[in-house]
Formats: sequence, C-alpha cells, structure tokens
Amino acid sequence: MLGVFGGLALASSSVLAQQPRLAITPANPLPGAVVRLTLSGAAVAGDSIVAVTGTMAGEPLHFAAATGGTFTSLGAVPVDSTPLAIAEVIVERASGCVDTLRATVEPPPLPPPSELLAVAPRFGKPMDSATQARVARESALARNVGKRSHKTPKLWTASFEYPRPSAITSRFGTGRTFNGQVTSRHLGVDFKGASGEPVRAANRGVVALVDTFYLGGRIVYVDHGQGVVTAYMHLSRALVAAGDTVQRGQRLGLVGATGRVTGPHLHWAARYGALNVNPLDLVELTKTDTSAGR
Repeated sequence: MLGVFGGLALASSSVLAQQPRLAITPANPLPGAVVRLTLSGAAVAGDSIVAVTGTMAGEPLHFAAATGGTFTSLGAVPVDSTPLAIAEVIVERASGCVDTLRATVEPPPLPPPSELLAVAPRFGKPMDSATQARVARESALARNVGKRSHKTPKLWTASFEYPRPSAITSRFGTGRTFNGQVTSRHLGVDFKGASGEPVRAANRGVVALVDTFYLGGRIVYVDHGQGVVTAYMHLSRALVAAGDTVQRGQRLGLVGATGRVTGPHLHWAARYGALNVNPLDLVELTKTDTSAGR
C-alpha cells in the first residue's frame, strides 16, 4: 500500500487504519545535516513491535523508544546528496507482519566558494602523488572510525555542547579557495582560540583516534556510539589517548595551528557513520532528544 504523509512518500503492508508514519526533522535539511527520524502510529493492539530498523543514505539507523509510543533515530544527509536523501525503515511485529516505510528529502545545493584564505605555500598548491596518498589514507582512517561507531552502543545521556565557548569564525559547508589555487569545502566549524587554550569533549564517548594528519594537524576523534563521532583538529597538544573514556566537557586537547591553517583555532567536525555532517546540528537536535538516557 502506498500513501503520503506530511509530504513524505510512504509504503506499508498494513491496512490504512494501522499505517505508521515516518517524519524527518527538519523537513528541508541542508547538505551535511543531521536529522531526526520519528516513527509514530506504529502500535497495533495485540501485535507488539519486536524491532525497528532502517537506513538513511546507506547508513544504519538506531531507533529507540521515545514518548507517546514513538521511536526516534538520528540520521544524516550527505554533503553531496544529489538529488535525494532516502530513508527506509522496517517495523517488525511479533505476528511476523512487517511494515516498510520510505521517506525522502531533497536538500538544496551548497553555495559556491566564498572564503579566500592564505596558508603556508605547501598547502596552497596541488598535492604531489605521495601527499595525495597520505591524505587518502588519513581520510580512510577517519571514515572507518565513523563506520565502526555504528557497532558502539549509545554512550551519551545529555545533549551535545560546543567544545569551546568562543566565537565561531567559519561555518559548515562554506566554499574555500587557498592561495588562489586549491578550492575545498569546509566540512566542520571553526572556533576562535589562542594556542594553548582548552578544547573540551562535546559529549561522553571513547577516544577512537589520536594522530597527526597532513590537513587536520594533530587530531582527536571521539566515538559517541550509534554512528556519531566528533573530531577536534589543529591541536597543539592532545591530552587523551586512544581507548580513553571522556566525559562531556572534559579537556581533551589544546588549541593549536598544526596542519593546513591560517592561524590558531579549533576545527570541530562530526560524522554520522562515513558521512561528514554539521556538528552544530548535534547540539540543536539533542537539546530535545526524548530518547536521551535510554
């Protein structure tokens, strides 16, 4: 059976009176957005729900029971999503009946490059083959941290918070040109800071990676579970080691100017599985996360 609820295409094997609903918030997300998926109306008298699973943009979803008989999960929209980001959710019941729901969002394109930056000459020209290979290896390490996070249980019970109290100097998705040659997309959020100032964990998690990357400089990646990872880059010093459990607000490093930078600052990034996402969305969405602590 096929229906439409709130502008979302929906398919289900149940009769209309029992049809569950799947909503994505926000309804018009930007590329790289973290979103909340909410399943409602799935309860059927005498036929309990035994599992709610699914994927969005190829990444697993992790549903948890919330208020009012709903189930919620975080998901993500790819930065290069063209033209649709698709979510599919499967509701399995004790009787063996299955409901399959499908929802889509169509994010607008990101704007063209607008920031002109000056960095050390070695960062402002095309990379040689050896450097390209290094950057590729380091990117694979970061992606694998995100992929492995889907196997980690949810480790946070409070909302995410900013890693520094300072001003934001560059936002997620901004296009950048370095020294008039190298153009890239800013896949994180920059916070103002002087070398040696503290950088704090955005939430509880396990340190998955401490390393020095060509572009990111000295980095710390924290696995928060259920596919959510935050990264802290350009540090002058890391104060934690891989395998450490960190608490929300704990100091995990110091602001620096390592890697490709214009000066000392914190580059804060996030992943949902293998996807780069806007870390500020984690702060906003988890403020009202009704499944927190479950």
